[in-house]
Amino acid sequence: MTAHRTFVRRAAFAATAGVAALVLAACGSDKPAGGHDMGAKESGSAAAASPQAGDHTEAEGRNNADGHNNADGHNNADGHNNADVSFAKEMIQHHRQAVEMAGLAEGRAASKDVKSLAARIEGAQDPEIENMSGWLTAWGEEVPADMSGMGHDMSSSMPGMMSAGDMEELKKASGDDFDKKFLAMMVKHHEGAVAMGRTEKSDGKYGPATRLAADVVTAQTAEIEQMNKMLGKS
Repeated sequence: MTAHRTFVRRAAFAATAGVAALVLAACGSDKPAGGHDMGAKESGSAAAASPQAGDHTEAEGRNNADGHNNADGHNNADGHNNADVSFAKEMIQHHRQAVEMAGLAEGRAASKDVKSLAARIEGAQDPEIENMSGWLTAWGEEVPADMSGMGHDMSSSMPGMMSAGDMEELKKASGDDFDKKFLAMMVKHHEGAVAMGRTEKSDGKYGPATRLAADVVTAQTAEIEQMNKMLGKS
C-alpha cells in the first residue's frame, strides 16, 4: 500500500513539472502562440506600403505620354501644323534682317537712344531665332539658310522686309541721317512682324510658337510706339 501511494505521488509530480516547463517555454518565446514573427509581419506591411520602382517608371511614362515634363522643354503633345512651320521659317528670316539692321547702329548712329534700342532688338531676337530653328529641326523641317548681309532681296516674301536697296542705303548713312532712316525702316519692319505674329496666334497650333508670336506682338508694338516718339510723330 505504501509503495503504491509513493508511485502515485511521483507520477503527479512529474506531470506538474512537465506542464510548468511548457508554460516557461511559451513565455520565453518572442513569437506569438500561432508561431508568427511580428517583426516579419511589420516588415512585410512596410514593403507593401512602399511604391515599387516599376510604379515610378509607369507614372513617369504617363507624364511623358501626356507631353509634360519633357527635358527639352518642347510640349510635343501640342502638335504643330503648317502655320507653325511657315511662321518659324519666315520669322527666322525676318528676325535675321532686324538683327543685321541693329548691328549697323553701333558704328553709325548718333543717338545713344538709337544705339540702346538697337542693342535691345539684337539681344531679344537672336535667342528667338535659335528657338525657332530648334523647333524646325525637331519637326524634321529645314532651317532656312542665312541670307542676311548677302544683298538678297526678300522684301516681297514677308511683310515689313527691307529691300536690298533699302539695306544699302542704311549702310551708307551715318549720324542723324542714319538714326532717322533706321527708326523709319525699323518701324515698318516691326509692323510686318506684328502682322505675322497675329497670323500665327490665329492659325498656329504649337503652344510655344503661339506664345512667342504673342510676345512679338506685345514687345514690338511697344517699340513701334517708342520709335515713333523718337521720330517726333507722337
